[in-house]
Amino acid sequence: MTLDRNRIPEHIAIIMDGNGRWAKAKGLPRTAGHVQGVDSVRKITEECVNLGVKYLTLYTFSTENWNRPAEEVKALMGLLFDNLEDELFMKNNVRFRVIGDIGRLPEAVRQKMEGMIERTAANSAMTMVLALSYSSRWEITHAVQAMLRESLTPEAVTEDVVSAHMQTHFMPDPDLLIRTGGEIRVSNYLLWQIAYSELYFCDTFWPDFDENALHAAIAEYQRRERRYGKTSEQVTENTK
Repeated sequence: MTLDRNRIPEHIAIIMDGNGRWAKAKGLPRTAGHVQGVDSVRKITEECVNLGVKYLTLYTFSTENWNRPAEEVKALMGLLFDNLEDELFMKNNVRFRVIGDIGRLPEAVRQKMEGMIERTAANSAMTMVLALSYSSRWEITHAVQAMLRESLTPEAVTEDVVSAHMQTHFMPDPDLLIRTGGEIRVSNYLLWQIAYSELYFCDTFWPDFDENALHAAIAEYQRRERRYGKTSEQVTENTK
């Protein structure tokens, strides 16, 4: 599959769905799906760097996921602790960031993440962002609370001001949102930021989502015309 290297999305956001169903289909415990999903994270991170993607945001653990069985949550936290590897980030010149209510995470996981953020701060090929203990409604509520504490007047609250108070203030909005696993919804993920993102849904479970699957998503993105409310004629005229 040939991609137009001049039209690679600057920012790709992914809802990594289907780990548990992948494991169930193979007669394995749900945690086995999460373990295999980590390999997909490595593959997709490296391929995004290769393609020239500048930001990759992965929906890793939602605020709603705290309601899952305690053993599964514990296993997920253990995976995070074990797989935040210097090799992945330093070898590929990737900067690491986190968004979400990280105060709810175990102390050992927070310390590991903070160390990784510090060690990779100067990396410049791509920024990989984990959305951890994250939900968009939580994020928007948190932003509103911050603006109220600053005593902003109603007139002072513009779209740019709201964006500046979001967890994602350090990066552009996603160009492409991918959801694996066959579900067709956005599940409380980056609701403010994906207002004009292209949405791509596929049946592939996340543990099976590889470089070819990523290329298929980007190829579909490149076939679309991004109009931002304009007509096709206006878009064509502006690109001349």
